[in-house]
Amino acid sequence: MLLKNRNISILGCGWLGLALGEELAEQGYFVKGSTTTQAKMKKLVERGIIPFLIQFDPKPKGHDLHRFLQSQVLIISIPPQTGIKGNMHHPNQIWEITKYFQSSEIEKVIYISSTSVYPEVEREVTEDEVLTTENTPGIALLQAEEILKNKENIQLTILRCGGLMGYDRIPGKYFNGRKGLKTAKIPVNFIHRDDVIGIIIQIIQQEKWGEIFNVVAPKHPVRRDVYRANAREFGFQEPEYVLAEPKGFKIVNSDKVIRALNYEFKYPDPLYFRYS
Repeated sequence: MLLKNRNISILGCGWLGLALGEELAEQGYFVKGSTTTQAKMKKLVERGIIPFLIQFDPKPKGHDLHRFLQSQVLIISIPPQTGIKGNMHHPNQIWEITKYFQSSEIEKVIYISSTSVYPEVEREVTEDEVLTTENTPGIALLQAEEILKNKENIQLTILRCGGLMGYDRIPGKYFNGRKGLKTAKIPVNFIHRDDVIGIIIQIIQQEKWGEIFNVVAPKHPVRRDVYRANAREFGFQEPEYVLAEPKGFKIVNSDKVIRALNYEFKYPDPLYFRYS
């Protein structure tokens, strides 16, 4: 099979990017991946990824940035680190990255954003939600999205991902034996890593550019039920809850990505995610 957009660069080979790069390489794509640590370079090679040591802090540090960007598709999967470096660090990173587009071969960009751009409006939200820097808790991500949207001659698709779960990321693990939780009835917006990877590959293969997609499992069980299912499967101690009505939440609708890609989720229900 002749692959379109055969050369792909992944900026940020973390928990998602590394697994994505490995899957793309196995499917026959020529994959370049970046890491910020020398120790991880070997791991990229073992997964079939051409490694690059690159860091945007927010200006670029590293070698061969020009060669790294000689690809048709760039996938940006770097954490905003707002808790450590503030709200402006990540938009500044993205601004610095875009400076290199004109001298590169990049034609298409997939930006991994987050559902944290949506305010806690206690109702269902879609990609049509009106977002401003005043009403979003994910201001850094929203500003990064806007920088990329305003870049000419680039076809951009934004993925607003829910909480990334699967394999060693087990939500109940993080609340093992906790007490006094008030979130028992809060619906979750989780997504399994395998589905994020599956959706990204379909976007590339189907040429779905110029879009914003919510990437969230279609079912939204409440946190108590998810933690209970994890406790039963792995022997965690269930959290203890304080009775409270659900407040400060949203339910993120993923119908658009299902329709646009004709995508069937591998794990549509967080109660039945695959872990290891």
